[in-house]
Amino acid sequence: MDNKTDLRIKAKIIRKELDIKNISQKLCSKLRKEEYYINSKNVMLYYPLKNEVDLLDLLNDNKNFYFPKVFEDRLLVCPYSGEFKQSKLKIMEPCTEPVEANILDLIIVPALMLDFKNYRLGYGGGFYDRFLAQNSNITTVSLIPVELFTESLPHDEFDIAVNHKIVV
Repeated sequence: MDNKTDLRIKAKIIRKELDIKNISQKLCSKLRKEEYYINSKNVMLYYPLKNEVDLLDLLNDNKNFYFPKVFEDRLLVCPYSGEFKQSKLKIMEPCTEPVEANILDLIIVPALMLDFKNYRLGYGGGFYDRFLAQNSNITTVSLIPVELFTESLPHDEFDIAVNHKIVV
């Protein structure tokens, strides 16, 4: 099995070849049919990086949306206002002030790859794993193209599996 660093490189290469716009639309459509999404009022999305699954179409749904902001080694939960600025990590972050994470019903967690046990390969910063460990009562889902879905990923004791996955 490849190590996480090699898998991250491999995933980014695969993503470049995908029709990510079409895949993103299909993933949004599937998510909208899931009971845990339908029943969620407060949903945390992420702003997509280059070639990453883009779920911003969900902003048209009748829900309260939140986006993560990195502060030191933590993720903060900030309400969606339509305004974003690029962070020093080159991630688009909300311009609003953070709120308590326990307001969230659902967290859509970004992933480079995902496996059958719902372990995800992130970007290596550990921000989401630390955040999810502190907010284990909130439902989580990752949405992934089938090309980036694999039988098994290496994971460490601090890696947190998501509750649900959607693969197209």
